[in-house]
Amino acid sequence: MNNVAIFWLQLLTSAFVFGIVAAWYVWPALAKLSRNSALTPLLFAHVPRYVGMTLLVTGMVDPNLPIEFRSSAAYGDLIEAALAFASIFALRSNWRVAIPLVWVTNTWGFLDLLNGVRGVLQLNVPSFNLGTIWYIYTFYAPLVIVSHLMIFWILIKSRTWKK
Repeated sequence: MNNVAIFWLQLLTSAFVFGIVAAWYVWPALAKLSRNSALTPLLFAHVPRYVGMTLLVTGMVDPNLPIEFRSSAAYGDLIEAALAFASIFALRSNWRVAIPLVWVTNTWGFLDLLNGVRGVLQLNVPSFNLGTIWYIYTFYAPLVIVSHLMIFWILIKSRTWKK
């Protein structure tokens, strides 16, 4: 099996496993909480996205991986991490802007991930030497995707979710 096949196998397996864990364990626990309390742990999953800045550290990934791709992914993740952290504080402080901020945060983060997937496909990123970034793509990104979907679901159900 080549690197590209292993990459996609690992990514899809992680997404499947995290989806099962979310459905069986995380969602039932969150359903017992208020909306703001349920959103908070899901947003915490996004705070470590600042680790994506590793793409800009010299020697960490293949220097032939285009800088445009690396910069877009790194700074997009950094912005998402900051927005997630701000959203957590807004939710915990019951600020009026909390839910709109969560919408912005989750939409930005999800679009950033979609842009990253586009880049991964266009550039065939798994064919480059990714070093430890490999684990971000194959393990952490699927967790973040599942979290994004759960956040969107709570926001959409916000009117019927207990406040």
